Amino acid sequence: MSGLAEIGQSITVWALPLIFAVTLHEAAHGYAALALGDDTARRMGRLSVNPLRHVDPFGTVILPMLLLAVGGILFGWAKPVPVNFAKLRGRRLGMVAVAAAGPAMNLALAVLAMLAFHLVPLVPEGAQQWLGLNLNNAVVINILLAVFNMIPIPPLDGGRVAVGLLPRRLAAPLARLEGIGVLIVVGLLFLLPMAGRHLGIDLDVFAWLVGGPVDWLAGHIEAIFGPW
Repeated sequence: MSGLAEIGQSITVWALPLIFAVTLHEAAHGYAALALGDDTARRMGRLSVNPLRHVDPFGTVILPMLLLAVGGILFGWAKPVPVNFAKLRGRRLGMVAVAAAGPAMNLALAVLAMLAFHLVPLVPEGAQQWLGLNLNNAVVINILLAVFNMIPIPPLDGGRVAVGLLPRRLAAPLARLEGIGVLIVVGLLFLLPMAGRHLGIDLDVFAWLVGGPVDWLAGHIEAIFGPW
């Protein structure tokens, strides 16, 4: 395989699972909202499994590829599906269901990818390695997205689940973090570890906040659905 072909394969085996993971994650939010009474996503043309409707060129493609190229952790985002939480039936629990639908979809995709490993020997030999790498990365990416998005800080899905489940006196101040939540997450997961390295202190929040739960979840899913 030529150097150019190797680069192309390396990109596709990461880009394809990532694009499908974030696309179906966002679509799940939209379908859950529709089922609970909010048709905003459908009216805005976002109730779709077409990746082009959800892909953010920088957040879904460019940034993850740059991070992989420099050996960083996989991080990215899609264009959020618009949801009018005020229109949802059972407003607070409706918000919980819509928020949880995205990570639930990622877990379902991880399970499907694990099960699909049994089909790899059935494809032509020349495509087996490529398909196996895609499925392996699909498991990793989808479990990572499910865990990361459940960090209980708005606007991540876990933050909205927490806002919907906590008593109002606790939910209200947490909800007010919606506008700066992403900055808090970036600071905790990226800037804090960088500062720690300069100070000679292990401040890798990502390792225990995301990495540990990912390993735990992957192990339990593998125990149930078989090795991958």
